[in-house]
Parts: sequence; C-alpha cells; structure tokens
Amino acid sequence: MKKVMRKELLAKRDGLTEEEILHKSASAFQQLKSSSAYSNANNVMVYLAFRNEVSTEEMIKDLFNRGKRVFIPLTVPETKQLIISELLDMEKDLEIGNFGVLEPIEGAIRPVDPQILDLVIVPGVGFDPQGYRVGYGGGYYDRFLPRLAPNTPTVALAFEVQLIEEAPTDEYDFPVEYVVTEKQFMDCKKNRQ
Repeated sequence: MKKVMRKELLAKRDGLTEEEILHKSASAFQQLKSSSAYSNANNVMVYLAFRNEVSTEEMIKDLFNRGKRVFIPLTVPETKQLIISELLDMEKDLEIGNFGVLEPIEGAIRPVDPQILDLVIVPGVGFDPQGYRVGYGGGYYDRFLPRLAPNTPTVALAFEVQLIEEAPTDEYDFPVEYVVTEKQFMDCKKNRQ
C-alpha cells in the first residue's frame, strides 16, 4: 500500500514545473518564516532538497543571515542512521552523496548531538493531517526523530499535491508536529487529539 502511494505521490510531485517548484517553495517558506517555531530556533536541521522537493536553499540563506546555526543530515546506509552535521558554507561543504542528495564532504563533517537541535525540517513524499508521513522507504527519519529533545518542533515542508487523507502507519512511524505547504500551516498535534 505504501509503495503504491509513494509512487503516485512522487509522480504528482514530479509533474510540477521548475517555476511552480520555485514559486510554491517560496510561499511555503513564507508560511514557515512567520511562525514562532522558526523565529525562536537557533539550531536548525534542514534537509537539502532533491527530486522536486520543497526547496530549502532560501531558508538556509535566511538562517545564515540571521546568525543561526544550520545542520544537515548525512545518511549512513549500512545502519540506516542519520548523522547530523553542521553546515558552514553551502559552496565549499557539499557534494553529491548517497541517493543523489547533497551531503557534507569528508572534511566538512561536523557531527553534533541531535539534542541540541531546536527545530527540525523533515522531508517526505506525502503527509496526512495527523503529521504521519510517507517517506522514501528507508526509515531514516523514523529512527532519527525519537532521538530529539522532547519539545523540539518538527516541521514537514510539502506541496499541496503531497497531502493525503491518511498515511499507512505502523508502530515505528513517528509523526511531525506541523506540515507547512504553499497554502497552509497545519498543526498536526491538534489533529491527533
């Protein structure tokens, strides 16, 4: 069921033009930027967009301009774990890594304890109103999110075409607190009550 849903959602997202992605990404970022979760955060983990995901490039520039610390995920396929590494320079620190995603080059891996993060931006293929996600199938974020400090806000950035009624879940699925699209800021905690 999840595989079929993932394929359908990826096809919808892949149907967006480059112009739509840029425009909708900017709108989603504006929604996020006006939230206290964003403005109050000092140590922010951000994914680096690939395959028509909501772009995070402007957000990373904005965080740097505000003097915030930016962290990015580094995948470890052998253990399906994420290492959290501080990003200091978008030009010099990155190369294409696992799965075709930008990751830190060897000399720029600066691991930190996930407990220092005070905002985590989560990628995904699809999201439901309760914050459950259809990911890429590796389970990296479901393993990672429980390692955060208890009150760390988790935000999924998505396009409206990625919203679904209900994601198939199992005991290991870990929901995000908020889903932000180009049109809305959804409080998933309220929807889970």
